[in-house]
Amino acid sequence: MNDRRSRPLPIASKSSFDWSQVPYQFPPGPLTPLPTGPPKPLPTIQVHPRAAHAEYERIRESRRREVKKAFVGDWEAYKKYAWLKDALKPISGEFRDQFSGWAATLVDSLDTLWIMGLRDEFDEAVDAVAKIDFGHSTSPRVNTFETNIRYLGGLIAAYDLSKRDALLVKAIELGDLIYAAFNTENRMPVDFIDFDMAKTGEGLMVEASVVSAAPGTLSLELTRLSQITGDPKYYDAISRVMDVFYDGQQKTKLPGLWPTFVSMSSQDVVEGNRFTLAGGADSLYEYLPKMHALLGGLEPKYEEMSTRFLEAAKALFFRPMIPNNEPILIPSGGWVTDEGNVTLDQETEHLGCYIGGVYALAGRLLSDQGYVNIGSKLTLGCVYGYRSFPTGMMPERLNMVACESFEQCKWDEKKFIEERAQQREWEEHLPAGFTTAKDPRYLLRPEAIESVFIMYRVTDNPVWQELGWNMFNAVINGTRTGLGTHAAVRNVTQKAPTLTQEDYMESFWLAETLKYFYLLFSPLDIISLDDYVLNTEAHPFLRPK
Repeated sequence: MNDRRSRPLPIASKSSFDWSQVPYQFPPGPLTPLPTGPPKPLPTIQVHPRAAHAEYERIRESRRREVKKAFVGDWEAYKKYAWLKDALKPISGEFRDQFSGWAATLVDSLDTLWIMGLRDEFDEAVDAVAKIDFGHSTSPRVNTFETNIRYLGGLIAAYDLSKRDALLVKAIELGDLIYAAFNTENRMPVDFIDFDMAKTGEGLMVEASVVSAAPGTLSLELTRLSQITGDPKYYDAISRVMDVFYDGQQKTKLPGLWPTFVSMSSQDVVEGNRFTLAGGADSLYEYLPKMHALLGGLEPKYEEMSTRFLEAAKALFFRPMIPNNEPILIPSGGWVTDEGNVTLDQETEHLGCYIGGVYALAGRLLSDQGYVNIGSKLTLGCVYGYRSFPTGMMPERLNMVACESFEQCKWDEKKFIEERAQQREWEEHLPAGFTTAKDPRYLLRPEAIESVFIMYRVTDNPVWQELGWNMFNAVINGTRTGLGTHAAVRNVTQKAPTLTQEDYMESFWLAETLKYFYLLFSPLDIISLDDYVLNTEAHPFLRPK
């Protein structure tokens, strides 16, 4: 039997191209340094744990083992069928390479392996990561956003947890590749990096229009890389981007929020009348309070931007009209009229379920219990989306009927019938209160359990664990494949002995969804939110002390 303690640590192989040596056509000039000084004593996020009875601890540990069992089964399948590939196809046992071919699932899962105590598997994975060649890509265009959150985030978090030097070497290589995205005339990043052109140093062309989350979700990863390495260039790059968002935040048609689409080529984050808190914008908002925490409160603009967003976003929430009149909230999208009025589309999506956790976390960081209470209602809204459907899973996208106010909200059968009649996607089998399930799939997404996990950590109320356990059982049972793996489900709105599935398992299933389930049933000091900031792919970054 091999002794892991005597196993030599891997040495990172150099990639076939050195991204740090690119002769940039548009160098940055003077660099913005990281804020200096000791971090401010920010309020604690997690509550002091209550005393737990032996039976409670037994149940908690039993549930945590079940989550780990599910992860191990899927990890073994990835190793068997898709090792070193980006994603496992969990029904056929084949694979996909959709994120440049750098083993996305492997890198994305590194910190989950560590957190779950799977040290031998972690060591094996680090050995493989040490050999990744970031000088070669299976795609001619590299997605800056996905490369940042999955790959760079995964490498940084695994390094923060394990201190394995090979991971830091690879994180710097990849950070330098992502840094090439800023080689543009105005130093704004491109959404997709032309891989071959980027190597030449020739300036890249910034796209005319991108979703706001794309440039707005680079801050945590690049900031943490500067903190670890002491090299300010990564922080400087993202600071220029966030300054544009800061300057435009109060000038939009819905001050405090940014339109779903922005133009980084013209540095216009103001024009546009369509707003959302979900897909396309989500992690831009998520990162504001998290940057406040990661920088220890030393850069005041992130606290200011957080408060502006938290207040403005209330205009996009609605209390849905449902049969039992529960006081839940739902995040919506909408548009602003020329007169300045907000019209909600009364539509939500699973991607928007992160918002409850953000409100709860920000509420603790900013000492505002009102935000925590809003976060609770938003999280319960997504939990309602799970338990209302016969499979126990929430559809990807759906519509409900908004009440006139948060306070006045009584079930009205006649009004509901009138509202559903206006929705061509309404179907007879949908539960009362839902006028559509426009996209009835469940894609193994983590956002709802993410918020449930955060609500538990900020309250230590075991009711959140019970809600999460019900979600876990529904998801595990509904997504299990013939191979014993787990796959996306095509329609969760109707019960069937065997649900029709899609042959795909996103890397975030192992990186986020199962990690959040596992942490929900872990002791509060495991990845404490007072010690770590989790990026949008659930990768924990150490908060400087």
